[in-house]
Parts: sequence; structure tokens; C-alpha cells
Amino acid sequence: MPHKTTGFTLIELMVTLVVATILIVIAVPSFTIFYAQARADSNIRKIQQSIQLARNHAVSYGSRVTVCPITAQGCSENWRNNITVFSDSGQPNLIDGNDRVIYQVGPFNTKDYVGYNRPAIRFLPDGLASGTNGTLSYCPDTINNSESRAVIVSQSGRVRFSQKNDISCD
Repeated sequence: MPHKTTGFTLIELMVTLVVATILIVIAVPSFTIFYAQARADSNIRKIQQSIQLARNHAVSYGSRVTVCPITAQGCSENWRNNITVFSDSGQPNLIDGNDRVIYQVGPFNTKDYVGYNRPAIRFLPDGLASGTNGTLSYCPDTINNSESRAVIVSQSGRVRFSQKNDISCD
């Protein structure tokens, strides 16, 4: 009785590897975009929640609350650092005396751009934002692209997601 051997020939194996390579080459850029979108969505939600927490804390405790990227010298303009929410009863934009850290977000990916048009967001005891309206942008990989996200803080203290597709990342 003849014995039949089973298995792959070299040509079948090479064709399979070529097809697998083509599929991987097509899929990897999609995963990169998916990862950037997921990172942007996750981080902008954390930022939005921290800003809402700051406003709620200001109203609940009748105190001034600041949201900013903090350093030892006070609020900096590098929003890529840890964004800190703290009660701000002393010198503005500086943790001192009886000030208390409430929450922190970050640090963010070093390739990403996080920016706001002011060094800090401050909420007054009535929940109003001190200053003017502002837009905080989060752009994965520091480029203007469809994965960029933003939150808008109005003077009334309302925080909402931007619906624009042309978010500035500079």
C-alpha cells in the first residue's frame, strides 16, 4: 500500500508568507490611526473630566480652583506636563499655604501636542471661569489631523467637546 506524505510545499509556504506580509502592510497603518484616535479620545475625556471636576469643586466648596500644568514655580504653559487641579486660595496659579491638589492628569505622550491659549483655567466660587473663553487642543503626533480633539471652556464655566474638524495644533 503506497504511503502518501502530507505537508506544504516550498511554493505554498512562500505564497502564504507573501499574502500574510501584504495583509500586515495594509493593516499596520490602520492600527496606527486607530491607536492615535483612541489615545486622543481617552486623553481629551480625562482633560474634560478634570476641568468639570474643578468647576464642581469650586461651586461645592465655595473656593477658587485652578487647572494648569504645574511646576515648582507655578503654572507653566507646557500643557503636555501633568495637568493639575488644585484649590487656589493663596497666590494665583501657585500651590502654596492651604492649597490642596485635587486631581492630576498626565503626563501625555511626548510626541503629542497639548495646548491652551492661557497658562491656567481658573474657576471662581460661583462656577464662572475667570477670563475669556478658551480651547484646549489635544493632537496626537503633533500634527493637524482628523484624530485631533479639543474641549472648549466658556466664560460661564461650561465645558464641551469641540465639533470642529480643523483643530489647531500649534
